[in-house]
Amino acid sequence: MRNSLLITSLALLLINCKDQTLPPPDYLQIPAETLEDKIHGGFLGQLLGNLNGLPHEMKYIDEPGKVEVYVPSLPEGARSDDDTDIEWIYVVAMQETDQLFLSPEEISKRWKAHINERIWCSNRYARKLMDLEIHPPLTGRIALNPWAIFNISGQFICESFGLIAPAMPATAAELGLHYTHVTIDGEPAQTTQLFTTMIATAFVEDDIENILQAGLAAIDPESQISEIVGYVHEQWRQQPDDWRKTRGEIENKYSRFGGETRDRNGYELNTASTIASLLYGKGDFVETLRLAFNFGWDADNNAATSGTIIGVIKGREWMDEQGWDIKDIYRNVTRDGMPMDETITSFGNRLVSLGRTAILENGGRFVEDGGERVYHVAAQRPKNVDPLPKPLDRLEELRRELVPVLTQDIQTGGVRQARAAYYVICLDEAERMRSQYPDLWSNALEELAGFPDVIQNLYEAPGPTGDRLRELASKAGLENWQPVVGSR
Repeated sequence: MRNSLLITSLALLLINCKDQTLPPPDYLQIPAETLEDKIHGGFLGQLLGNLNGLPHEMKYIDEPGKVEVYVPSLPEGARSDDDTDIEWIYVVAMQETDQLFLSPEEISKRWKAHINERIWCSNRYARKLMDLEIHPPLTGRIALNPWAIFNISGQFICESFGLIAPAMPATAAELGLHYTHVTIDGEPAQTTQLFTTMIATAFVEDDIENILQAGLAAIDPESQISEIVGYVHEQWRQQPDDWRKTRGEIENKYSRFGGETRDRNGYELNTASTIASLLYGKGDFVETLRLAFNFGWDADNNAATSGTIIGVIKGREWMDEQGWDIKDIYRNVTRDGMPMDETITSFGNRLVSLGRTAILENGGRFVEDGGERVYHVAAQRPKNVDPLPKPLDRLEELRRELVPVLTQDIQTGGVRQARAAYYVICLDEAERMRSQYPDLWSNALEELAGFPDVIQNLYEAPGPTGDRLRELASKAGLENWQPVVGSR
């Protein structure tokens, strides 16, 4: 039997997070057995949502799914997939370096070493920018990565950071943003803050509406994410027993891109689906995931996030008591150079270890007294760590940062010259460079042509941000360059 958890003070803090007169408590005392059980439960919930959700991924677009019966199981164990294995890279690196916040250069190093296959959309684009020695968060800036404006990497690569910041929603958001900004910005960064905060809050609150209110306090009130959450909540309030009607209203309101990628892989529909699954699931783990599958679109991602939240509430002990067929394996089938002997338990233990580090680094304590192990967590309010940038593409900010180094880099040759050419194109500086340094500009384009994957990603990127970038590339003369045989 797990130790009971007295959470009244923090529950009041989170429920009344808009009441600035409410003094936060100094510390929350959470039995270690309870906290660690919830971390393991959240991780297993993430795995079940992800891997049990894969058969439903992108299957239900125009109509909802018809999954009537669902029994969670992993009879062959879990396997690596991008809903968990990119976070796995970070988790292992954080342990190895003893750093919760890896440097941009370290992040790029780890991606190059481990993340080379089975990545798509914004993750693939960011990975190829790293070959140009472009480091995060630039790899996730909208002006440089056209996927970053709508891709759901902000949510499906955020759950671990909520798990390692139990009852610390602001820290959860900061950690999550540090790693999701590798591939996204703008509205998707609001989803990072929404879901990491909800996961962190679930350690001390089991009411879904209260957890959702904490999440709302962590996002920019002027964001579309805030509007989406409010819209879904109102639809649920109006028809609390008719999830299909709500699904139809979501589709009518947020399917706005003619069936293109954004209508499947965008934050609008998938954030709405995740929130709806949680509300209609009413805290029931199986029902929440069944609904996440049926809401459709990128269903495994949405089930993984909602499964993490409910998994934290329930805990691993409760999940084990259900008798589900789950084998304790986490097979690495995707990531170069990563452990081949990981298990669900050992991965969860990594998260527990980092959770202790996060608690201690944020003013908390770990106390062992007479055989009792207790975490004293310094209480935090949810907050909007990263408001929406204005404009979303941060173009002038990027010009101030990058233009001063372009003239120097374009004279160097090699990867730095290729990187300079890419920056010049994205920042619409090609006419000036071609006028001032015609020979160097020609050389720079030739160097950039030596990175055909970067060029291919550019020409395949979705509109409208991809359209702008292609227009700039054409104006700069990139279309005249063909990939070099034997290029990088």
